[in-house]
Amino acid sequence: MTIRTTVFSLIAMCFMATPVLASEGSQSVYMEELTWQEIKGKLRSGTQSVIVPSGGIEQGGPQLVTGKQNTIIHYTAGQIARSVNALVAPVIAYVPEGRIEPPEGHMQFPGTISVTEQTYASILQDTAASLKQQGFRYIFFIGEHGGSQRVQQQVADKLTSMWLSEGVRVYNVSHYFSRAGQEEWNESAGLKIPSPQAHAGHIETSEMMALDPSGVRDNLRAAYMERDYKATGAMGDSTKASAKYGRRYIGLKQEAAIKQIRHAISVNE
Repeated sequence: MTIRTTVFSLIAMCFMATPVLASEGSQSVYMEELTWQEIKGKLRSGTQSVIVPSGGIEQGGPQLVTGKQNTIIHYTAGQIARSVNALVAPVIAYVPEGRIEPPEGHMQFPGTISVTEQTYASILQDTAASLKQQGFRYIFFIGEHGGSQRVQQQVADKLTSMWLSEGVRVYNVSHYFSRAGQEEWNESAGLKIPSPQAHAGHIETSEMMALDPSGVRDNLRAAYMERDYKATGAMGDSTKASAKYGRRYIGLKQEAAIKQIRHAISVNE
């Protein structure tokens, strides 16, 4: 073997031994769609924030599939992340939906899966601890389900108190759920739909029509009322729901979350 051949062989072996680094960058913000090296690269390039979204598996009346909340939060979390330079952790699919035995609330209907508040709090805490260990400084809980909000706030307050000296803060992005202005917009648009946020009603159905029409049984949409809940699982009017309205409702939630997240970061920079 000549000296030249030996040199080329050694060079080739060096290339073969070198680990493949992050590809020329996946543009996804979803951690589950990235390799660990791509995530490390984003951290090194200045991404300090991460969103921990939670949805839920619950009955949605006759017309909505049980995974509707996971579908919605997966989409909105990604849109929010792109606006605030954040990544998105995998959606926490199981949240408190009510007592399991004897069943209450949505647990009275097949398909709903519930966890205790203690279980949910532990999942949030361990998820946040994992992300902190990796170098994220701002951790944002965003929940699609009303039953998740109080626990998220409690865990966020607890962890921020524990980690403040390390420069890590955890927030519950409450405005996404409670201060998005959806009902106000509904009224200003003159739709005259009573309680548009009622379960399996106008807003929920519209959002799913915008994101995944296959998750809506269109022929089963109706003007359900609270007295219909035990028989149908719905207590809202979805007859006027539409993808057009859904896009607006989704946009309002995203805008409220983005504003709250930007403010949280700005006061700590």
